[in-house]
Amino acid sequence: MKIVFTAKGDSWDSQMDARFGRMELLVTYDEASQTLQAATNSETESMEHGAGLQTAQKVLELEPDVIITGNGAGQKALEILKRSNVKMFVGAGDMTIKEAYEAFKADKLKTQF
Repeated sequence: MKIVFTAKGDSWDSQMDARFGRMELLVTYDEASQTLQAATNSETESMEHGAGLQTAQKVLELEPDVIITGNGAGQKALEILKRSNVKMFVGAGDMTIKEAYEAFKADKLKTQF
């Protein structure tokens, strides 16, 4: 399973980023290989509109099974994400990546869709 976290850093101890569209980093954890990889999302910081849409497309290019974030995606980004098989879980905004992963595995996060 591939999981994408919205994060402020690229390690297990990094804080989650509660935002979706303007998150700092997309951190992907591949459970099969047990590896973390980070991709920047800095290009959305200067955008006036459409950050969520661009981020949703970028996330889908990573082909995750699950997205874990804080507050969730906006309506337009959700429309794109719902066309895929990915599931989005919210409520991890005040956690580290490791805490968010453990909360997901323990079914303690809410699904946005």
